[in-house]
Amino acid sequence: MKITDLKVAIIGDAPIVRITTDEGIDGVGAAEYWKPYLKPMIEFYRDMIIGKDPTDVERVMLGIRRMGSFKPWGAAVSAIEMALWDIAGKSAGLPVYKLLGGKIRDRVQVYNGSVRFDMKGKEPEHYAENMQKMKDHPYNFSIIKQAVSFHGGMQNVDGFYYGTPVKNMRHPNRGTITGKGFSYLMTRIEAMLDVLGDDVGLALDCGPGMTVPDALKLGKELEGSNIMWLEDMITGDYSPYVLADLYTQVTPYTSTPIHTGEQIYLRQNFVELIERNAVNVLGPDVADVGGIAEMKFIAEYADLHGIQFAPHGVFDGLIGLAAQTHLAAVLPDNYIAFELPKAEPPWWLDIMEGETFPVEDSHIEVPDSPGLGVIFIPEEAKKYLREEDKDFFDE
Repeated sequence: MKITDLKVAIIGDAPIVRITTDEGIDGVGAAEYWKPYLKPMIEFYRDMIIGKDPTDVERVMLGIRRMGSFKPWGAAVSAIEMALWDIAGKSAGLPVYKLLGGKIRDRVQVYNGSVRFDMKGKEPEHYAENMQKMKDHPYNFSIIKQAVSFHGGMQNVDGFYYGTPVKNMRHPNRGTITGKGFSYLMTRIEAMLDVLGDDVGLALDCGPGMTVPDALKLGKELEGSNIMWLEDMITGDYSPYVLADLYTQVTPYTSTPIHTGEQIYLRQNFVELIERNAVNVLGPDVADVGGIAEMKFIAEYADLHGIQFAPHGVFDGLIGLAAQTHLAAVLPDNYIAFELPKAEPPWWLDIMEGETFPVEDSHIEVPDSPGLGVIFIPEEAKKYLREEDKDFFDE
């Protein structure tokens, strides 16, 4: 079998990869659904993979992996890798998890991720109300994540920190939190903990932007409470720097679990965090880290060092959800849960057939369909193609 083409289309705002072969088997992959600008980056790899056997996934990836970079650019490589595994599974008549060594769990745990409710205000009662809605959701989540601190917009509250906030989306605001700001932060966290009690774990997405002393202070203040992890406090989302030295000043000195990793590309860039036990929990994103097998390698190496695994993935869409599910089925016992993506916009469920990955009691049953288990319905999907992508489903 040989690769005959690499096609990229923007469907919604998601860059979608379709790899075709000389045996009529194709495979699909996707980047996060807010990255339409990645199309030319993905197309850059076309000539590097045409003519190769797509079922030799690692051989193909060795030719392109080094050409990617930290988030968001690693998404291009990751989407191609997903599509290769999809082809390999369809060719063998097996689900992707079988090709990765076989599942060790029949159901994979997820946390809320894309399931969110608008906050009606900024007071503690509003955080409590929001958390009660999350707790009452039919998915019966075992873990709920909420944004706070520099990730939750608190930097825009007057007097929250010693700095001048920039309100542009994803700007890396950073600075020392004031006494007033820390009290503001703690009262809202405590309001959420009061609602969840010991029934549901609370994960907090905190940054990036916190200083080392503030990160340690927060960790120590929350010791003994039902906190699953404090995520990306110092570096992390939209700041592509590992900086293990900073986390080693926090993690060993608090029993509150410390988490990072969603912005990092490739196994090599996790070495310091893992070998120095700089964090307690790692959360790469399968759509950014370099792909499914790349993430499995990182999880296994983390497991050898006693580090837990809670993958990122909120914007990965339906195809990313399929990849996350197959991956989670084969991860070692350091796996906690992955961040639940959803079909976004909802019409994705009209343009693809196969698995829909329903959630019950915070878990998804691992499907047995060949490949990733999701297949385009070209006649329906063509309705959402841009004019420039009208040949996406042509052979």
